[in-house]
Amino acid sequence: MLLPAKNEVARHLRRYRTWERVMLASPADRAARDSFEDSGYTLCVLMGKRCAREAVAAAERYLQTSLPAYLQEQGDRPQQEPGGKSRKDRARKDRAGKGTGKTRTGESRSARGGPPPGRRSTAGL
Repeated sequence: MLLPAKNEVARHLRRYRTWERVMLASPADRAARDSFEDSGYTLCVLMGKRCAREAVAAAERYLQTSLPAYLQEQGDRPQQEPGGKSRKDRARKDRAGKGTGKTRTGESRSARGGPPPGRRSTAGL
């Protein structure tokens, strides 16, 4: 997982807090609200979160802790299953057998010439 430099996170967190105060002081000001939402979106992208509250909380934790502690807290390291393989390895193995384009008889769709029976295209009619 790539993380931004702490000084960038601190700068964007300050910007978010500043626009939050401005927006709360004058909630009818559309420009202030837009800037506040933009700064929240930037924090979401930086911290890899889906909402601004989560991004702000993650940014504050990131700035207060060391990098290894933050990564461990976020669960970035793959967890081991009882068989000794990680969940990522298992998912990779499961995907490897799918999507090869083979039919049940082993012949590829392109060798058969066209889509499977019953799925004829109606494009251009």
